[in-house]
Amino acid sequence: MVMHGVGLGFRKEIAEDILALETHELAFLELAPENWMRIGGRLRKLLLQAVEKFPITCHGLSLSLGSPEPLDWGFITQLKEFFVEVPIQVYSEHLSYSKCGNAHLYDLLPIPFTNEAVSHVSSRIRQVQEFLGRKIAIENVSYYCSVDPEMEEAEFISRVIKESDCLLLLDINNIYVNAFNHRYDPFEFLKKLPLDRVINIHMAGHEKVSPSLIIDTHASAIIDPVYELFEWVVKHIRPVPVLLERDFNFGDFEGIMKEVGMLKKIVKQHWVEEHVTC
Repeated sequence: MVMHGVGLGFRKEIAEDILALETHELAFLELAPENWMRIGGRLRKLLLQAVEKFPITCHGLSLSLGSPEPLDWGFITQLKEFFVEVPIQVYSEHLSYSKCGNAHLYDLLPIPFTNEAVSHVSSRIRQVQEFLGRKIAIENVSYYCSVDPEMEEAEFISRVIKESDCLLLLDINNIYVNAFNHRYDPFEFLKKLPLDRVINIHMAGHEKVSPSLIIDTHASAIIDPVYELFEWVVKHIRPVPVLLERDFNFGDFEGIMKEVGMLKKIVKQHWVEEHVTC
């Protein structure tokens, strides 16, 4: 059974603050394996302390499921070795691409919502799952333009999950960002997703840069409409791990932990022995 509760991203900037917490304050930690594989010295000691103290999930950055070139099997082999060293509860990746040829991009670019892309990405996910010997979860990503779509995003995500037999990492903030930028109802979008496949949830903040544009930043506090979406989801799925994502602006660690407390409060209200399922 997969653990549940509220966790926090294990970032180097706040690693010591996190390790100073009591174990009851966080249910788990999430880390990007690329940032922690094959390291030594002080950072390796911090990693080993984290593994000893908390359950661990991993959220990857470099698998690049949507890339046109073959999968990077050298990297995937390193991942498999890392997962032996660091036992993890969940491994997730973005439903996007982040490299092309020898170029590694500094953003997660959207995959075209096409039939060809469904087949391409699903095949790559199946190959990775078979090699790793575990299911992976794909995350719905934020995007700022759609690339020649043949279907809606919710259908694209659903078909990839079905054809690859993978799981879903549900990023609530990304849904809110996309719904605002592309002018659709986020609750209706959620209803079209295979919520029975959700294995974990991400919560984060964003920045409104103009009256018509929000940018996903993971650098600000969560706003009330995103909490409202989260509460709706919690009422409709089984208990899963919930992560507070913070990638920048770490100065107010007390404020970050207050957000963790808000998420824990919502979870406690709804995830009891009897919960609603879809």
